[in-house]
Amino acid sequence: MDLNCDLAEGAPFDHQLIETIDSANIACAFHAGSPSLIRETALLCLDHGVHVGAHPGFLDRANFGRLEQQVTPQEVYELVTFQVAGMLGILNPIEIPLHHVKLHGALYNQTARDLNLARAAVHGILEQHQDVVFYGLAGSAHIQAAREVGMKVWQEAFMDRTYQPDGSLTPRSHPDALHHSTEAALNQAREIASGHVTALGGQKIALQADTLCLHGDGEHAVEFALAVREVLRSGQ
Repeated sequence: MDLNCDLAEGAPFDHQLIETIDSANIACAFHAGSPSLIRETALLCLDHGVHVGAHPGFLDRANFGRLEQQVTPQEVYELVTFQVAGMLGILNPIEIPLHHVKLHGALYNQTARDLNLARAAVHGILEQHQDVVFYGLAGSAHIQAAREVGMKVWQEAFMDRTYQPDGSLTPRSHPDALHHSTEAALNQAREIASGHVTALGGQKIALQADTLCLHGDGEHAVEFALAVREVLRSGQ
């Protein structure tokens, strides 16, 4: 299973994480990051054989792109188009291919729930790049919207976030939204690899995943990454 991580967001662990992961979701300088950090991170990914992805979010640095907003499909389309185009403008001159796009934070969550918003995001990506993978929340509107237009999609699951019984991620405002121990994160990663996850409340949810996400700004990000990498490689 692919291991992806959100990078270029100002966290101090990027160099260590790049040595461990398979795919990097590079912030597009809206919710975090900068053009120079995009270029620096992409070059590090190239050195380590890591897939480079764009990570568009809301233009809301004060809330790190994690505060939901009232947006129309047209606004989502414009947000995604602008950020993917900007990423390509940095990657193309240094001849680094864009492998995937994964939405960030509140934009990710809102498009995962709302099919019209998801369709707008997919359309925005395809306007800029016809041959790119869309990383979307497993079983969500992301997957339906991408499949409707024949876009390649990898279903994503999370090792460091908890789940609700409907398969959505627990809101970050909830006290149990995050896993804080390596043991809990690894147990969830093992569950996901076997095709299910345990939601808050104990319900087992079927879950098909192609890529597993680890948040690069987490306090235990490097510890989690090293541990799960060993599990994925060993198949344990």
